[in-house]
Amino acid sequence: MINNISVSNILNAIVPISRFNKGEASKIFDEVSAGGFKIVVKNNKPTCVLITPEKYEEMMETIENYYLFIEAEKRMKSASESDFISHKQLIKDFNISEEELEDVQVEIE
Repeated sequence: MINNISVSNILNAIVPISRFNKGEASKIFDEVSAGGFKIVVKNNKPTCVLITPEKYEEMMETIENYYLFIEAEKRMKSASESDFISHKQLIKDFNISEEELEDVQVEIE
């Protein structure tokens, strides 16, 4: 959707604010659903970008994941070997057996 942005896509995505004043909001929202985004202009200047709720959620999740990645990178750079414990030590500390872990379902993205 937004990944395939070209000059022609951007030109087609421009919506004058006057279209809203003419009662075309519903049509514009349908165009956003079909095309992914619209750029609303007022006095020939961009004032708003309209995107679908799904694309907004995807973008917010991407930003959140980026912040988590940056935090993980910071922690890894400042970590020393003494900050880590082995798998065997973890199992011992929590009194878990290897057999208990065999049936655990793990979600992998």
